[in-house]
Amino acid sequence: MKEDPAAAAPVVVRLFLVDDHPLVRDGLRARLGAMPGLEIVGEAGSGAEALALIGPAQPHLVLMDVGMKDMNGIELAALLLQQQQQHQQPAPHIVMLSMYDNPEYVQKALQVGARGYVLKDAPAAEIVAAIEAVSAGGTFLSPAVSKKLFRNQTPRPLLTPRESEILSALGRGESSKQIARDLGLSVRTVEAHRQSIKRRLGIEGQAELIKYAVEHAREFGGQG
Repeated sequence: MKEDPAAAAPVVVRLFLVDDHPLVRDGLRARLGAMPGLEIVGEAGSGAEALALIGPAQPHLVLMDVGMKDMNGIELAALLLQQQQQHQQPAPHIVMLSMYDNPEYVQKALQVGARGYVLKDAPAAEIVAAIEAVSAGGTFLSPAVSKKLFRNQTPRPLLTPRESEILSALGRGESSKQIARDLGLSVRTVEAHRQSIKRRLGIEGQAELIKYAVEHAREFGGQG
């Protein structure tokens, strides 16, 4: 029996770097360039340069600085996702890389569509974990960021026990496929629960659901 070459080929994540400090980009290339299954397909030193180069590079994931001189990373992420939508191109996943653990920055980043938020002083393993989680369809926040987001939150027990389990798993960065496997459900069932959660909470899109899950997951983690 012949082996299907396409099935055997490893999945390579195409990564694009955006940071206005060349030394930071050099450091990221050194950390990530040799990572198996990862290819750095381009980089930019400003928001304007990123908008011009990311489309042609067709990355799966963009690792983006929040604090840049011409425009901040949150503005850039919103413009980039809008640009890709206008051109009917698949939008890359975005992971923010920042010096700031301010919950307001994190919430705004998630609101515009970012799937991860990692602190610049985090260990290299944390950046790798963020890339792996987001590439697999999940989300990732640096632990220090999560602590600030979850502090002083008030529980809102509006969900069924199963929905609470799924919301908690979404907040931990798990994809529907991972949740289905862990809970012994079909992916279709998990997706149906996600739609139900959005209806119950009055949430419209996926980005808003992920934002809510990240903010409130621990509140619902014990209800299942």
